[in-house]
Amino acid sequence: MTSAPARSADADERRSGRLPREVRRRHDREIIALAVPAFGALVAEPLFLMADSAIVGHLGTPQLAGLGVAATLLTTAVNVFVFLAYATTAAVARRVGAADLPSAIRQGIDGIWLALLLGALVVATVIPGAPALADVFGASGRATGYAVTYLRISALGIPAMLVVLAATGVLRGLQNTRTPLVVAVVGFAVNAGLNATLVYVAGLGIAGSAWGTVIAQCGMAAAYLTVVVRGARRHGASLRPDVAGIRACATAGVPLLVRTLSLRAVLVIATAVAARLGTAQVAAHQILVTLWSLLAFALDAIAIAGQAIIGRYLGAEDAPGARAACRRMVQWGIAAGVLLGVLVAVSRPLFIPLFTTDPAVRDQLLPALLVVAISQPVCGPVFVLDGVLMGAGDGPYLAWAMLGTLAVFAPAAFAVPALGGALTALWWAMVLFMLTRLAFLWGRARSGRWVVTGAVRV
Repeated sequence: MTSAPARSADADERRSGRLPREVRRRHDREIIALAVPAFGALVAEPLFLMADSAIVGHLGTPQLAGLGVAATLLTTAVNVFVFLAYATTAAVARRVGAADLPSAIRQGIDGIWLALLLGALVVATVIPGAPALADVFGASGRATGYAVTYLRISALGIPAMLVVLAATGVLRGLQNTRTPLVVAVVGFAVNAGLNATLVYVAGLGIAGSAWGTVIAQCGMAAAYLTVVVRGARRHGASLRPDVAGIRACATAGVPLLVRTLSLRAVLVIATAVAARLGTAQVAAHQILVTLWSLLAFALDAIAIAGQAIIGRYLGAEDAPGARAACRRMVQWGIAAGVLLGVLVAVSRPLFIPLFTTDPAVRDQLLPALLVVAISQPVCGPVFVLDGVLMGAGDGPYLAWAMLGTLAVFAPAAFAVPALGGALTALWWAMVLFMLTRLAFLWGRARSGRWVVTGAVRV
């Protein structure tokens, strides 16, 4: 029996808009259990390219330049289809919440089949088009040759990369982020070992690095498929491709594809504007983007937890639970953003020497880093609410919101060089970008229109 003081305290918390302590603790445990392994997996993924760069860099500058061109193209080709993870997570989590595990796994299998189809289309495009794609970057003749070699071989691993995305979404939807962490860490270790062996011992050069990555990615895909197939057999889910299910996955993914492309457009515009500002400015901008991406991994881990948790609550037709989880995750996002912002602001003098000794670049970095720090408390709730709405299957709204945000950001960014602004002004435009996103996402969250319960969002 709850004591009178305890009941009074809970009532005071509800009147103040705060969640009861036990509810907060329950949500905190769920968020930590999902977000911490998700963060580890997110950080492990970029290590593939870091390992490739470290190994290939010792072959020579043209090889490293070729790898840079090819890696950019491959990353873009794969990241465009990140909806395979996001849409699958939300759909699977809803069915988990509805206590229908066979349908949950069946939904995930449809996503994996879609990944294989899309992967085959990308391979059929990239391999013959590799020379033209490499030429777009205007690299030197020697660097272009290495880029084409790496691109054509690595393209063979794209279907595996997309399967990894879809299967990761399946496991996240099943509230399992530990397996993706284990697979990512083992995959990174295998990739590094294979690359070093094939490049130096076998003497295959940059081609050896590409083959090492392909083998590692295929191994990761095989590990995921083994887990999914076992789950399908345990719960009696069919492994055969279902045209209607694959079509449903593709339909759900289109709005998220629009969202992703709009986000990529923002990053491309920012880089293009930085290039117009000058050499030191674009160099500093690249360092800032690297830091921004690292900070995003920490915040995205909470968003991934949001996708899985919100989908499960809505599938269980627990609208109050979904709203409470959303509120608590937003609090986490704000707190994480404030913490990261303080760390960036305090560590600026230590951070800059790690990347450059050029005084001109340092002069550009110092004030812009402060802007990045100031933006983090805004970025925190933006990432979390993005994850919440993805978990709710609110893709069409996310697509329109990102298009609206792009419409606000683009003229502000292009106005920077026109008005004689510096790199700091461009990053204030990035802050405007995040504030606009926050306005769209916060308004949607407050409206409650995202709260649609049931095993399938209709």
